[in-house]
Amino acid sequence: MAKVLFVMTGVDHWTLADGTRHPTGYWAEEFAAPYEAFTAAGHDIVVATPGAVVPPIDRGSLAPDANGGPEGAEKIAETLRKATELSHPIDLGAVDLAEYDAVYYPGGHGPMEDLAVNAVSGELLNAALASGKPLGVVCHAPAALLATADADGKSPFAGYRITGFTNAEETQAGFADKAKWLLQDRLVALGLDFQAGAPWAPHIEVDRNLYTGQNPASSAPLAAELLKAL
Repeated sequence: MAKVLFVMTGVDHWTLADGTRHPTGYWAEEFAAPYEAFTAAGHDIVVATPGAVVPPIDRGSLAPDANGGPEGAEKIAETLRKATELSHPIDLGAVDLAEYDAVYYPGGHGPMEDLAVNAVSGELLNAALASGKPLGVVCHAPAALLATADADGKSPFAGYRITGFTNAEETQAGFADKAKWLLQDRLVALGLDFQAGAPWAPHIEVDRNLYTGQNPASSAPLAAELLKAL
């Protein structure tokens, strides 16, 4: 039995270029699919957020059209109801990486707001990469990698092959022209080898101990790869 740390956003909004706050949080499927996979395999999950706040959910991710219909939406909602770990997160600043066998970051636009500039998360990511433990990051959560850069703008993740929510997907979602910055652009600028798959299709990249997924549909395949590593 392994112990997996889920690092999640603690904000319920994403500040757009014009200063307005778009309601968001974490994306349901990106928590629920890996949660189901890990717990079914007998692994323990601990949720950590900045300040130990209960992670807010993006309400749009609970809609039937985001889950393949009403049945899928109810299944996701049931998973979230039984995931008591969501109600009792620990403070990200209190995490001891040595206690965990793997680290996983679900997405949603929330990480674009807080984890992208969270130094504690950045240090944890750098330590997880150096440890060789499986590190999974999906969709918008690679925004957290922006906080891994040092004072000179250099990140230990530079040169790693990665994927994440693409410019094409952000455009199709209607946010590309409203965002302060685009995730794909910033990751490329950080020196990562960004690989974009077809919009909305499952796509994962594995480079050494870094496992990344492009979008919500990639979260289940990503969890399967992490389970192999565990």
